[in-house]
Parts: sequence; C-alpha cells; structure tokens
Amino acid sequence: MSEDPFTYVYVRVANEVEAEIRAGRLPHGARLPNERDMGAQYGVAPGTARRAVQELRDRGLVVTLPNKGTFVVDPSTRT
Repeated sequence: MSEDPFTYVYVRVANEVEAEIRAGRLPHGARLPNERDMGAQYGVAPGTARRAVQELRDRGLVVTLPNKGTFVVDPSTRT
C-alpha cells in the first residue's frame, strides 16, 4: 500500500481495491473479503476496512447485500 501522509488509510485501501476492479482482477459479481479478512490482507484494522468498503459504495463500485456480502457492481451501472 502506498504511503501518502496526506491521505487517510481507508482511502488508500479503497484506492487499491478500485485499482483491482478497474484492472479486471475483481470482475463484476466478485465478492469482496469480509472486513476481518480485508483488514488482514491490507494490514489495517477491521474498522478501517469497513470504512474503505463504505468509500467504495460511495464511489458506486460495490454494493453490500445484508447477510450475503459485498460485491463488485456491473460496470454498465457505474456513473
């Protein structure tokens, strides 16, 4: 993860996940890891991972379905 001292950690995580989505490594319909696993993957606390997922939802890149998980949305539905 890039170390930019002027960017929140959750934004850095969200930027990395967005890059994965845009590169096609996380295709439409792919399920993101849960907060604990995502935190371990990126070396951050689960709360930071939760905030990164919220940022991705705000960007329109993922949708969270209760009791199902968080999934990458169809690129044609992105604005």
